[in-house]
Amino acid sequence: MGTVATSADGIAGERRQLINVAYRLLGSVTEAEDAVQDAYARWYGLPRSRREEIRSPGAWLTTVTSRICLDLLGSARARRERYVGAWLPEPLPDRGEWDLAASAGHADPADQIVLDESVSMAFLVVLESMTPAERVAFVLHEVFRYPFAEIAGVLGRTPAACKQLAASARRRVTGAPAAVPATGQADVVRHVKEAWETRDIAALVALLNPAAVMTADGGGMVGTALHPVEGGARIAQYMVAVAEWAPGLELLQRTVNGVPGLVARRAGVVETVASFEVVDGRVSRIWVVRNPEKLRPWG
Repeated sequence: MGTVATSADGIAGERRQLINVAYRLLGSVTEAEDAVQDAYARWYGLPRSRREEIRSPGAWLTTVTSRICLDLLGSARARRERYVGAWLPEPLPDRGEWDLAASAGHADPADQIVLDESVSMAFLVVLESMTPAERVAFVLHEVFRYPFAEIAGVLGRTPAACKQLAASARRRVTGAPAAVPATGQADVVRHVKEAWETRDIAALVALLNPAAVMTADGGGMVGTALHPVEGGARIAQYMVAVAEWAPGLELLQRTVNGVPGLVARRAGVVETVASFEVVDGRVSRIWVVRNPEKLRPWG
C-alpha cells in the first residue's frame, strides 16, 4: 500500500492519500483527520531504527490508519445510538465554487479529498449499511485497488476471507440504484430549487418519486425532522413549510460530494446542505445535513 517514502517530506506527502482513505471509511472529515494524526503519531513514536527497517512507510501508515478506522467503525454503533435523530456523513464542498477558508492560513483536510463517485452521499450511505470489516475490505479493494493480501494485514484475516467480505459488500452496492449523469441530476436539482423558491407544491410533487424519502441530520443542535419523511407529497409539503418558516434563506445550487446539490444559507452562513439521489428523472432520496459541526468545511 502506498509508495516508498523515507524523508520527512515523503512521509508528510502521504497525508492526502490517508485522508482520502479515512474519509471513505468513516464518512467524517473530523474523524478522518484524527485517525490520520493518530497514525502519524504512532509512526513518529517508533524508534528511529524501527522506522528505518520499514520498506514502505506509506504502506505502513495506510495499514495503521485503516486499523484505527476499523476500531472507530466498531464503536460507531454505540455512539450513534446516543445521537439525536439520524446520522449522516459529513458533506463536502467543491472548493472551486466557494471563497472559503483558504485565506485562514491553514489547510483544511476536506480540501485534500478527491470528489468522485466514491464520496457521493448515496455511496457513503450504502457504505454505512456494511459491517466494519466489509467496509474496510470493500473500500480498500474496490476504491483504492489494494490487493487482498495487504488488506488481510489490516483486518487480521486471510486474503480469501477478505475477498468474501468485499464480495458481500459489493452485493449491497450492486443493489443500489444506478447514478444518473451529473448533467441530468443538475437539471432535476435546478427544477427542485425553482419549485421550492416559488412554493410550488405541485411542481415539487411532480419532481419527487411517490416513494421518496428525506432524511435529515441536525444532531440535536438545530431544529429538523428527527425521523425520515416518507412520500413525495409529504416531502413537498415539508419543504414548502420550511420555506415559510425560514424567511431570508438563500438557496444555491452547488456541488455536494462531487454531484449537484443544494445549499441554504442565511446572511452568508451555510445552514443546510442537501444531497439528492435521482432515479429515472425523479428524486428518490434527499439527505439533509444541518448539524453545524458537520458544516464546518462550508465556511
